[in-house]
Amino acid sequence: MTKRVSYSLESTLESVNKAESTAVEAAAGAGFNEDDQGNIAMAVREAAVNAVLHGNAYDPNKKFFLAFETRDGSLVITIADQGKGLDPEHIPDPLAPENLMKGSGRGIFLIRAFMDEVKFRNTEPGTEITLIKHVGRKAANAKEESQ
Repeated sequence: MTKRVSYSLESTLESVNKAESTAVEAAAGAGFNEDDQGNIAMAVREAAVNAVLHGNAYDPNKKFFLAFETRDGSLVITIADQGKGLDPEHIPDPLAPENLMKGSGRGIFLIRAFMDEVKFRNTEPGTEITLIKHVGRKAANAKEESQ
C-alpha cells in the first residue's frame, strides 16, 4: 500500500525543525528502527536547510515543499525549493584537504551517507532532491565500509 503526505513550508528555520520532526514520525510509521529514524531525520534536516538557506535564501516569498511516500518497503522523501538551482556535480568534496576546516559544505555528503539513494533534479526554478531509504537495509556507504 502506498501512502503519501506533502507539505508546503515557509523558508524559515522553524520549518526546517518541522521537517525534521515530521521525518522521524514518517520513518517510524514506515517501520524503521530508532537509529534509521535519526539518520533519516538528519538527512531531511540537511536537505531542508539547503532548500531554505541555499535555494530560497530565506526569501519570505518562496516556499519549500516536502513529501513523504511509503511504498514497497521504502520511504521516499522529496524536498524542493524555488531557488536558482543546484548542479550536484559542482559541490565541493568536504573531505578534500582544503575543505576539512570549513564550517559548512557537509550536508550533501551526510545525506548520501544516511540514505540508500539520492537523486537531484533541476526544476527551473529550483532544485528537487529525492531521498530513498529501504527498510532493513543499511546505507550504501555503510555497507561498503563493513566489507
